[in-house]
Amino acid sequence: MGAGGGGEGAVEEATGFEVGIVVPKLSRAAAAEGGAEDCVARLVRELEAAGLLVDRVRGVPAEFIKLAAPMGTLGRAAAEMHMKKLTYIGMELQFEWDQVAAFVRQPDGSLFSWRERYCCFRYLIYGIVNKTNSQITLKFDEKEFHWNQNESLLTRLEDEGVVKLVFPLHDEIRRKQLLRNWALNWLDFTWQPIDEIYSYFGTKIATYFAFLGMYTRWLFFPAVFGLATQLIDFGSLQWLVLPAFFIFVISWAVFFLQFWKRKNSALLARWGINYSFSEYKNLGNALDHPADSVTVEEKKIDDASAEKRKLQRSEWFGVLLKIRNNAIIVLAIICLQLPFELAYAHLYEITETEVLRYLLTAVYLVAIQYYTRIGGKVSVILIKYENNQGEESSSASLVYKVFGLYFMQSYIGLFYHASLYRDILALRQVLIQRLIVSQVLENLIENSIPYLKYSYKKYIAVHKKKHEKESPSGKSVRLSTRVEKEYLKPSYTASIGAELEDGLFDDFLELTLQFGMIMMFACAFPLIFCFAALNNVTEIRADALKLLVMLKRPIPRAAATIGAWLNIFQFLVVMAICTNCLLLVCLYDEEGNWRIEPGLAAILIMEHALLLIKFGFSHFVPEEPAWVKANRVRYVAQAQTVCSRELLRSISKLDTKLD
Repeated sequence: MGAGGGGEGAVEEATGFEVGIVVPKLSRAAAAEGGAEDCVARLVRELEAAGLLVDRVRGVPAEFIKLAAPMGTLGRAAAEMHMKKLTYIGMELQFEWDQVAAFVRQPDGSLFSWRERYCCFRYLIYGIVNKTNSQITLKFDEKEFHWNQNESLLTRLEDEGVVKLVFPLHDEIRRKQLLRNWALNWLDFTWQPIDEIYSYFGTKIATYFAFLGMYTRWLFFPAVFGLATQLIDFGSLQWLVLPAFFIFVISWAVFFLQFWKRKNSALLARWGINYSFSEYKNLGNALDHPADSVTVEEKKIDDASAEKRKLQRSEWFGVLLKIRNNAIIVLAIICLQLPFELAYAHLYEITETEVLRYLLTAVYLVAIQYYTRIGGKVSVILIKYENNQGEESSSASLVYKVFGLYFMQSYIGLFYHASLYRDILALRQVLIQRLIVSQVLENLIENSIPYLKYSYKKYIAVHKKKHEKESPSGKSVRLSTRVEKEYLKPSYTASIGAELEDGLFDDFLELTLQFGMIMMFACAFPLIFCFAALNNVTEIRADALKLLVMLKRPIPRAAATIGAWLNIFQFLVVMAICTNCLLLVCLYDEEGNWRIEPGLAAILIMEHALLLIKFGFSHFVPEEPAWVKANRVRYVAQAQTVCSRELLRSISKLDTKLD
C-alpha cells in the first residue's frame, strides 16, 4: 500500500490518518450482487495504488474512507505539483524529493506544513484519472454510470452523489495535547503555543491567535490606566486626566499595530514563509487539475500600444465596478439601515426602566443579525461582478463591504447619544449594555449553535439507523468511532460569504467591532478597556475549544498577515481621534471647566497632534526586527553566490564544448 522510497537525507516521519472521504453505506443485498464493479471498491484500490494508506470504517450515518500518506508519497506528489518550498539559502525553489535535505523544515521538525500536506492529499485523490482507452462502467447500489477517459474518479463520484464530502481529520494525540496545554490552560491567561497551533491548523488560524493574544496582553495597559482614572482622585489636575488618557490610548493603539507588524514578520520568518508569499498563496492552484508539463511558448505582441490600452481599459473598468458596488452598499446603509438604527436609539432614549433597555438591546442585536446577513449576501453577489485579482482580493472586498454594514449598526446609536443628547451618563450605560449583551450573546450563539447542530445531526442519524430494515430490533445504536462524530460536526465557515472566507471572518469582525467601540468612546468610559481585556482572556480559550471540540478540523488556508483587517484597525484609530475630540468638547462644555471657545481650540490642536502621532510614530518602529532583516540580507547574498557559481560552471562547460 504505502510507498517509502526516499530522497537523500529523508527521514520517514510517522503519519496518521489526516483526510476522510464520506460515502453512503452500501446495503448488504446490493453488495452481494454481481455485474459492474462497485465504485467505492474501485476508489479504494486506486487510492492504494497512488501510495496512500486506506482504512474503511462503517459508521452509523455513512461509510468513511480514512487516508494517511507516507512521507515518500507526499514528497513525490509535491514534486509532481511543482510545489515551491523555502531552502536553506533563503530562496523558494521547486521541490525535488531527491534533494530533500536542501529544504527548510517546519518548527516541529516535519518536512511539510499542514497546508502543504493537505494540498498533496488533494492532488493525489483528485489526480486519479481514467488512463485507459475506453469508458469504465461503475455501479453503486442499483445505479450504474460511466467513468470517462482522462476524468477524475473522485470528481465523477461527487457528481453522482456517491462521495458526500472530503474533509481533514483531527489527529487525536495532538488534539488532546492542545486541549490540555492551550484550550483548558486558564492559568497562563494569554500565553499560547503558537508554533503548535501553526503546525496543527496552519498559518491563517495561527496568525489570528497570535494577534488575539498580543492584543489582549496590550489591553492590560489602558485597562490599568482606565481603572486608575475611576479610583484615584487627582484633585486640581482632574481636568487633565481625560485628555491625558486620550493621548495615551491613541499612542498605545499606534504602537500596538506597529509592534504587531514586527511580530508578524518574526512569525513568518520562524515558520519559513517567504515575504513575497506569491507561491505560498497559489499553492492550491493544482488541487482540481493535476499538474502536467505544459510548454508555454512566448507570444509576440504585434501591437504593444493596443495591448497597453486593453490592459488599462480592463483596470479602470474594474475600478468603476468597485465604485458602483460600494455606492450601492453606502446607499443601502443610508436609506435602509440608518432609519432603523436611529429608531432603536430613540426608543432606547425614551425607555425608562433598565430591564426594558436590556431587553430592547437584546431584541435589536438579534434582529440586526438577519438584516446584516442579507446585506452580506448582496455584497457577495456584487463581488462576483468585480474584476478582482484572485481570491484574496475578493475576500478583502467582502471584508470592507460587510464591515461598513456592521460599522453603522454597531456605532450609530452611540454617536446618537454622544452628539445629539450630549448625555455622557446615558452613553456610558449604552456602552456597558452593548458590550456585555453583545459579547455574551455572541459567545452564546458562537458556542451553542455548533453543539445544537451536532446534536440534531446525531439524533437524525441514530433515529434513521434504528428504523432501517437490516437493523436488529431492540439493539441500542450509538456513534462508536471518532471519524463519524467528526463528520456530524459543523464546518468552520463564515456566516457571510462562506465561499470566500472561513470562520475567522466572524472572529476578526468581532475583534474589530470591539476595538472600534473601546477606542472611539474611550473618553466617555475609560473602564471599558477592563471589560474588553477580561472578555478577550475568555475569548482565547473559547475559540480554542470551539476549534478543537465543537467543529471539524478547518481546511488550512494561506495568509501571511491579517490582511484587510489591519487596514480597518488603522482606520478605527483615525476615527477614534475624531470621536474622542467630540466627546471632550461635550464633556468640558457641560462641566464648565473650559469655555467652549478656548476649549474647542485646544481640542482641535490636540486632534492635529494626535493625527501627527498616528502617521509619524508609525515610522519610528521598524516593521521588521533586525534579526529578520539580517537573515534576509544573508539569504540574498548566499543566493547570489550560488547562482554566480552555477552560471560560471555553465559558461565553462559551454566554452569546453565549443573548443
